[in-house]
Amino acid sequence: MRIMGLDFGSKTVGVAVSDPLLITAQGLEIIRRKEENKLRQTLARIEELIVEYEVEEIVLGLPKNMNATEGVRVELTNEFKEKLERRTGLPVTMWDERLTTVAADKAMMEAGIRRENRKDYVDMIAATLILQGYLDRRSMQAK
Repeated sequence: MRIMGLDFGSKTVGVAVSDPLLITAQGLEIIRRKEENKLRQTLARIEELIVEYEVEEIVLGLPKNMNATEGVRVELTNEFKEKLERRTGLPVTMWDERLTTVAADKAMMEAGIRRENRKDYVDMIAATLILQGYLDRRSMQAK
């Protein structure tokens, strides 16, 4: 069993997956689309990854505002969650993603990735941080 982490953006979806023991998260890829509301190919690719990695649960980043209010992005993310659940039949857990993009950017700076190249990785790293946070919380609750 594995868990998939997703960072849903306006034109990209960062994808991460857990190891089979549900201890660590690894970034897989960034799914890109030309238009924000064109999700068919994105959902199809997610389904392929679910089968390939034997995923049984999905964690989706919830993009709340810093003051904990919910804006347009939360609404779009909730719609994406419903589509994911319908299409995959898997449970989708929402996970607060505030500051994950900032943390991803900081990690890339520390790794020496040039500023102009960071946009190529930020969504995948954010998905990894979302999933790792969820795995850590899950592990703590099991103790």
